Amino acid sequence: MSRNETPDAAPAPSPAPAPAPDDFHAVLRSLRVWDTELPGFDAGAAPAEPVVLFREWFVHAAAAGQVEPHTMSLATVDEEGRPDVRTLMLHDADGRGWHFASHATSAKGRQLAARPRAALGFYWPAVARQVRVRGRVTTGSPEESRADLAVRSRGALAAALTGHQSEVLGSVQELAEASAAAWERAGAEPDAPAPTWTAYVLDADEVEFFQGDATRRHVRLRYRRTPEGGWTRELLWP
Repeated sequence: MSRNETPDAAPAPSPAPAPAPDDFHAVLRSLRVWDTELPGFDAGAAPAEPVVLFREWFVHAAAAGQVEPHTMSLATVDEEGRPDVRTLMLHDADGRGWHFASHATSAKGRQLAARPRAALGFYWPAVARQVRVRGRVTTGSPEESRADLAVRSRGALAAALTGHQSEVLGSVQELAEASAAAWERAGAEPDAPAPTWTAYVLDADEVEFFQGDATRRHVRLRYRRTPEGGWTRELLWP
């Protein structure tokens, strides 16, 4: 090849074929659920306390291979009364309620401060089970919030130290620089404080357990808090 010759240009990659207009509906209508043997659920033998049953179902879902059974949907309401929902992780479930954490300055933190009631939703398709929880949310003490962060991973601490959750981000580069600095600090200071990190507890007044059934004879058991502080149980139509 002489100096005046130019090499052949590499062929441009072929564009990906555009999806057919009806692909979405074709795929949507082809999907099936619960194509496996499903567990039974004897609602009459359910324990008196919903958190006991929740922990049993949680362990069962994990043992059945459910991916990330500790992820849950958290629903809150904003200042205009509009519902809001996001996915986050469960940190514990005990006699006090269902535990999670976030920045007090985040959207959910601000919404909970103004209207401290929320709902949680768990879905474990591996066993066709759902759990819905509703109740009042309280914040943990500063000591509990620090302890919650202390037992989490370096990445979780770095994310908490980065802060600014739900705020407008100027650029991806800005995030990269802040995250890198936070990662380094999390490694050097594993007990570094994140002042806005807050532990929350949802004290349930209603918990529903849903067991799917291939014949659509789903079992729904609802616990409701009584004025005396106990629980009443009732079956619901599917």
